[in-house]
Amino acid sequence: MFKKGFPDEFLWGASTSAYQVEGAAFSHGKKASQQDIINKDNYEKRGFATAKVASDHYHHYKEDIGLMKEMGFKAYRFSIAWSRVFPDGVGSVNEEGIQFYRDLIDELLINGIEPIVTLYHYDLPWALVEKYNGWLSREVVKDFEYYAAYVIEEFKDKVKYWTTINEQSIIVQFWTQKCFIPQELQTSHQLRYQINHHMNLAHAIACKLVHEKVPGGMVGAAIGYAPVYPLTSKPEDVMAAQNANDLHNGYYLDIYFKGMYTKSAMIYLESKGLAPVIEPGDMELIKEGYSDFLALNYYSSECAKACPEDEELRFAGVNWKGVKGAMDGHERQPGFFQMCPNPMLDTTDWDWAIDPTGLEYLLRDIYMRYNKPLMITENGLGAYDRLTEEGRVHDPYRIKYLRNHVKTLKQAMDYGVEVLAYCPWSAVDLLSTSNGIKKRYGFVYVDRTDDDPKECRRIRKDSFFWYKKLIESKGEDLE
Repeated sequence: MFKKGFPDEFLWGASTSAYQVEGAAFSHGKKASQQDIINKDNYEKRGFATAKVASDHYHHYKEDIGLMKEMGFKAYRFSIAWSRVFPDGVGSVNEEGIQFYRDLIDELLINGIEPIVTLYHYDLPWALVEKYNGWLSREVVKDFEYYAAYVIEEFKDKVKYWTTINEQSIIVQFWTQKCFIPQELQTSHQLRYQINHHMNLAHAIACKLVHEKVPGGMVGAAIGYAPVYPLTSKPEDVMAAQNANDLHNGYYLDIYFKGMYTKSAMIYLESKGLAPVIEPGDMELIKEGYSDFLALNYYSSECAKACPEDEELRFAGVNWKGVKGAMDGHERQPGFFQMCPNPMLDTTDWDWAIDPTGLEYLLRDIYMRYNKPLMITENGLGAYDRLTEEGRVHDPYRIKYLRNHVKTLKQAMDYGVEVLAYCPWSAVDLLSTSNGIKKRYGFVYVDRTDDDPKECRRIRKDSFFWYKKLIESKGEDLE
């Protein structure tokens, strides 16, 4: 029944995003994105590195692609920085900026690596924040179309796989880290779901553009996804987990594949005054912009229990310290659910539950519901990596994490789930939005600190060699 190895056409690779890896944030014609501003604020408040240099991929991209080829990558998922292409969001293209992506994509293709392009990964041009508060305004949808149409036209003959907007569900939860929200609006929680609605319109437009412009192209969203388990078998906890899955997961996927908002989630949002304003024609546009596949960013599962009606609304907390137990709170949706730690699972130092089985669970569940191809565009372990005196990085904890997730990925495929790619986070160490450089994910160590970018020297970790052997064996050599 169970097949050995992965299919020959399976796309092994890894992922990054522009502002977290590129650097050159204010040079070569690029202007600021909102992430450049947010990360500058994180540096001033918490000492985390800014995006100014990040991992300096802008100047190391050929070296990085050489390392990818050495590992045996079949694909590389990355994002294009909107403000590098259009520094003011719209208007004249920055020729030096678009040339960088031409060179990057050509270098990938020369090395036999399939580019998987993400159009938007949190980094809205700052000019559009100054102009109309960015995603808070419907104006951004037209400007996104202007940007997306140009990029898709530019690379229509070289890029087959496109993802539109990265992690809308995470943007709703952590909106002040993923969007610049003026202080006076940060208590207006309905705006979280309004931003998401504007992104759904932008997603649909991008899908239509790929279908119109790209011969044989495939397009979908990249969603941050965590299955939600009940804390206990008490019926009220089981219903809380159902509610959380409806609002955290179904609410996003039903839009992509059914062209509708999940009714239970929308009824709840309406009852709390959180539902988005939907204008005439919006839902028709969303239905027209259908997705060909779904890209999944999976790190951990969640746990929920019943929440009394009189609790105060709050959204997910953050562990800023990288010490277990330092999470500054959990989401509460009064009368619907509240999130809580899962006592059955270990966590990372940032309080993310480690749950390989959750990957098989979500793959089988999503495929059963929508019967669409899936790909993993993020999956990884953020950890404190240490460079030894001998110039080595030993990361057995990362190898263990990835090994166990690849096993459950294969189990899901053996049960019939169509998975196109596995692109864990991240190809090289990069800037973590809420935790700086200390929280490392890469197969390649980038020698820099939060305080000092040094020369960003590249050093292969033990996981680099493990992943290389895994790819060579088509997923069979897990040890």
